[in-house]
Amino acid sequence: MPASLGGTLTPADGLTLTRVGYGAMQLAGPNVFGPPRDRDAAIAVLRAAVDAGITHIDTADFYGPAVVNELIREALHPYPEDLRIVTKVGARRGEDGSWRQILDPADLRAQVHDNLRHLGLDALDVVNLRLGSHDTPHEEPVAEQFGALAELRQQGLIRHLGLSAASARQLTEAQAIAPVVTVQNLYNLANRQDDTLVDRCAAEGIAFVPYFPLGGFTPLQSETLTRVAARLGASPQQVALAWLLHRSPAIALIPGTSSVAHLHENIAAADLALPADALEELDGIGRA
Repeated sequence: MPASLGGTLTPADGLTLTRVGYGAMQLAGPNVFGPPRDRDAAIAVLRAAVDAGITHIDTADFYGPAVVNELIREALHPYPEDLRIVTKVGARRGEDGSWRQILDPADLRAQVHDNLRHLGLDALDVVNLRLGSHDTPHEEPVAEQFGALAELRQQGLIRHLGLSAASARQLTEAQAIAPVVTVQNLYNLANRQDDTLVDRCAAEGIAFVPYFPLGGFTPLQSETLTRVAARLGASPQQVALAWLLHRSPAIALIPGTSSVAHLHENIAAADLALPADALEELDGIGRA
């Protein structure tokens, strides 16, 4: 029986995403920089994701840079009709691998064209404006930057727009310019600072896509999570992903991996039932 992938989300006309997607960031080399250790394995995991029914792949041209987008193109082009590739702009990489926030409107336009070229697309399904990171939040007005992307949307180069590392105020500001279909922020079982924003997205028909759903570079560690997972006969990672799907119908997942086996383990989390007592215990992790 095929995995359910948690069903689908339809945040806007013409945009449907499987709730379990795939985050391609880990396909680049160490620190998301340079080529993958095993190019064939990277190609294989992308094809396995699509074969499993995933229609939501998350990427960015600054992964590598360009490396991950070129891998996606090599593995999947010509793309399946229902595949939606979601990318980000707002950063570039230094020659030393450093991450540099770049929010100049002219450069944002150039980044969109970089994504189009490296992915081999005429139009991008979704472009998220990356406004900061988990350790360097950006709280400045976003009208100029989001407006530049809205112009490209009007030109047909972008179909839908989203935000990443955004505040509630920035979401409101962006919505006054163009529809916002996705919010991609740091959120997981232990990092619950966006609880109110998650609920707002559900109310407004916006997909909330947690990045670092398993903790990212600092993997989730919790005795409670380990105990619940053992009781359910699942891995802690599967339980953490299942909790996110239970948390809100607006949540779509993009866990990343460079392993086909690990990919299928993540997908199986969508079919993991969490009893009420398990949910109560897991909810306590974030409250603590």
